[in-house]
Amino acid sequence: MKQWPYPKFFAHRGGGTLAPENTFAAVKKGVDCGFVAVEFDVKLTRDNMAILMHDETLERTTNGKGKVCETAYAELSNLDAGGWHSRQYRGEPVPRFSAVAHYLHEHGIMANVEIKPCPGREIETGRLVAELCRELWQDRLVKPLLSSFSFAALEAAHRAAPELPRGFLVETPSAGHVVQLAALDCVSLHCRHDAIDADGVRMFHDHGYRVLTYTVNDTSRASALLDWGVDGIFSDNLARMAHKFPEVLGIA
Repeated sequence: MKQWPYPKFFAHRGGGTLAPENTFAAVKKGVDCGFVAVEFDVKLTRDNMAILMHDETLERTTNGKGKVCETAYAELSNLDAGGWHSRQYRGEPVPRFSAVAHYLHEHGIMANVEIKPCPGREIETGRLVAELCRELWQDRLVKPLLSSFSFAALEAAHRAAPELPRGFLVETPSAGHVVQLAALDCVSLHCRHDAIDADGVRMFHDHGYRVLTYTVNDTSRASALLDWGVDGIFSDNLARMAHKFPEVLGIA
């Protein structure tokens, strides 16, 4: 298998459930909990600004309305992306991807950047996010791990920045995904933790691919996955994972 510089645990969407997802506050919470790697979602605004955001629409995680792809960054920058979570995070802004990247560099934190394109913008988003990652991490030894459920987005990322590592996201993995992993020149497969077993992990390892699982919030389940040889775990349960597995404080 290819070189693997990443730790066993990633803070899901920055800060798990402890802070509003995909915000600066979330990323800082993940770092405060001792995680040395965070995962978050990146998509494009109407004017092609790369931001942290999971949904196609604004309603769930901001006080705005409408589709992200139809909203300019100037409008998004005035929204509250934290009040939905709790009062203490009221007024938390929608962050620019570039600003978050600089924060990670300052604190020596690794990243799994999930390319999350709005419908119809798969190729554009994959290309632009990959180009940004190349630029933002150009002087960093460990590059970000790019992942996506979108084959087209990862394919575009591969063309734009072939040197960056890629992981293909699926819900239920199968032997057939080996062909797609090879076509995308991926280093890893990312899947639901309850959709894989020890034999599945072994099969992907035998083909030269790392296996990462989401979203694991039970420590006993995490222990089982680690025993099977899973290479990475995404979790929302940051405090308990950090307590149970102190290796989140370093590369395992």
